[in-house]
Amino acid sequence: MEVNLAKPRAQGMKSTDPLLQAWRKTLRRAKEAPAILNTYGHVLRQFTDVEERARDFERKLEAFTRGSVIAIQIGNHEDWPSILIACLRRRLVVLPLEQSINDQQRDAALEICKARAVVSAVPSGNAPKIFRLRTAHATADWDERPPSLLKLTSGTTAAPRAIRFRSHQLLADCNQICDTMEISDADLNFGVIPISHSYGFSNLLIPLIARGVPMVVSSDRTPRAILSDLARSNATVFPGMPVFYQAFCEMENVPVLPKLRLCISAGAPLPAAIAKKFREKVKLTIHSFYGASECGGICYDRETTNEKDGFVGQPMKGVQVQMLDPNAPASQIQVRSAAVADGYFPESDVEKLGAGIFVPDDLLARDDSGFQIVGRISDVINVAGKKVNPAEIEAHLLRFTGVRQAVVFGRESALRNEEVAACVVVSPQITEGDLLRFCRAALSAWQVPKRIFLMDTIPMNERGKVSRRDLARRFSTTRTTSPLRKLGS
Repeated sequence: MEVNLAKPRAQGMKSTDPLLQAWRKTLRRAKEAPAILNTYGHVLRQFTDVEERARDFERKLEAFTRGSVIAIQIGNHEDWPSILIACLRRRLVVLPLEQSINDQQRDAALEICKARAVVSAVPSGNAPKIFRLRTAHATADWDERPPSLLKLTSGTTAAPRAIRFRSHQLLADCNQICDTMEISDADLNFGVIPISHSYGFSNLLIPLIARGVPMVVSSDRTPRAILSDLARSNATVFPGMPVFYQAFCEMENVPVLPKLRLCISAGAPLPAAIAKKFREKVKLTIHSFYGASECGGICYDRETTNEKDGFVGQPMKGVQVQMLDPNAPASQIQVRSAAVADGYFPESDVEKLGAGIFVPDDLLARDDSGFQIVGRISDVINVAGKKVNPAEIEAHLLRFTGVRQAVVFGRESALRNEEVAACVVVSPQITEGDLLRFCRAALSAWQVPKRIFLMDTIPMNERGKVSRRDLARRFSTTRTTSPLRKLGS
């Protein structure tokens, strides 16, 4: 049922919500300045238009009680900031949903988060529509700390759960990002990463609202289109992912990007070889950015001079990072900052997230230059009681001339609990036997992959990440899989 109420918004005391306070300052300062542009440089929304649209959505949301969860599934639509502002004013809880999720994932997220409505984009290009959910349960009990935002995460299992954020935490993350990366309202962000994802939400949407940083909205994720749009729009900041930069490096006739001054890479560790090739080809350096949905930004490579795979630099301004085992070569870390979320929903996990502290599953190494991501706790492969860090095997495989990409994972073994397997992208003349002999010559027997699958591409999700869990399922020992080269589709 579509909600289309015309009752005017009640005027009362100004909100003390810190994001709304920041928005009022932005609006007073920016006024008629461009807020959102398309890839041709045409202005889609001035800051005053964003406010006008927010008031319109606010009236349409008056049917919902405080604390109700409103899911937003509109892609990178120019009404995103207006809808968020309207929900903050109505004290509704925003649940961003990526457009790429399937119906089963969407329904599970709506059920778990007790969503009362979904805001969806419409094909006609008009304003997104608000649809009530007939199956919605009662509003969740948010106790004394009602959230402003729920971020979805899969956690350590396939089942989704949400992360609870209040406005001051979202604002703190924005401030840490803008101050560390030196992004200001004189810049123009290029928005091709999904706003519904934590990276896009924090680097594109909140800086527009809280700092007045304008944004280009883009929906064409093909590498050639991204580069053309970057050149035509005169964007100065590109928050990207390794998969984009890799594709750029493989292209011919790359356009000149005279206005682009800051290239950011997040979502997955950036291979040093890609960073080097991009620097040689495009004459720009890439700054690695490491963060998590639970706490926002953690580290940032300010200098871009380190050439180690997975290097992410020093902690961001306002963020404290502590190694849990400082004597180990690699360890989990503890992150403390004002941007850390309140906790998980519907079930908490206070040992992992709470009281301003978050403990990621990543394994990091540290030296004087900064932090390096070397693996994840959940990725460690248990081979008959011996622990194998897949990152070590990947690094060895990448030393073989002609290996362009390698992903190592564990799969079930009846005799040894798990066995090591790998997917690689290689030059045509390389065989599985070549790589196995290379591994046997330098690795311990229990580290050598039992199988190495040759692929044209290794599948990634839209965040540019490879799932070892998905590869383990695809190449399970219970399935008959040919070792011949195959597409990553």
